[in-house]
Amino acid sequence: MSTEKSSLHTRNLHRDPYDFDKLISCVPELKHYVFINSYQTATINFSLPKAVKLLNKALLQHFYNVKSWDIPENNLCPPIPGRADYVHYIADLLAEQQNEIPTGISVKGLDIGTGANLVYPLIAGKSYGWKMLGTDINKDSLENAQKIIDHNPDLLSLIELRLQSNSDHIFKNIIEPKERFAFSMCNPPFHDSEESALKGNLRKTKNLNKSKTEKPLLNFGGQQSELWCEGGELAFISKMINESVLYSSQVLWFTCLVSKKDNLFKLTSLLKKLKAVEIKTIDMAQGQKISRILAWTFVPQ
Repeated sequence: MSTEKSSLHTRNLHRDPYDFDKLISCVPELKHYVFINSYQTATINFSLPKAVKLLNKALLQHFYNVKSWDIPENNLCPPIPGRADYVHYIADLLAEQQNEIPTGISVKGLDIGTGANLVYPLIAGKSYGWKMLGTDINKDSLENAQKIIDHNPDLLSLIELRLQSNSDHIFKNIIEPKERFAFSMCNPPFHDSEESALKGNLRKTKNLNKSKTEKPLLNFGGQQSELWCEGGELAFISKMINESVLYSSQVLWFTCLVSKKDNLFKLTSLLKKLKAVEIKTIDMAQGQKISRILAWTFVPQ
């Protein structure tokens, strides 16, 4: 029997092993993909896109009461437990000033690159009642995200979507002059080219299968804008930091996931140069993978 996933945040609803009976009762189709592994534990093959998608659908329905969640075949299918962790660590960040987690629609968050899956706004809205603005440069992704909102009427007042019409900008064209946000969040494109994204995915699939997979299956899906951009993660986050200065009084905490630890030194150096008042690095561990949240503010306490 597998034990509690203690590396996840203490408020994360996914610390216990998956209860596949309950999940299958939400999404019956999932049962075709569940099997008992050599440790006598029920699981799925995480290198199968369809299996991962159905698991996500069941998790979102069972834990967050999200109905009719679906994404197109070629879009990023995110691991829900890790996405939930990011939201809970932001809640801790916001709680520091007030000694309690602020909840409700007075807390406004901005999700950069929300994707077709809309996962961060869904978890933030359902967990804390925050009002979320999701942005993306991909029209089709936003259309799918809007479909998810339309199927969940309780989210209509909590989640708004905006198209970023210029891929050179991140906050510009999105944040309006009088808008204020408690935080922004982002899971940036990690790779610097399509080739690098495919290689990374081949590695991931081989690790999951412990086999020789010759054709990279984008098991967690992903379109170009979700997986890679010129200059990779470092270039994208540097651009975000430079642009954040222009909105320093409109966003309390800017945050972003950083996958490569080596990038942290350059990014924090840039933030110091731009006179960020406070810079934090929050470590997040999900299984074998260590990721981190870089958070910065220009607002003195």
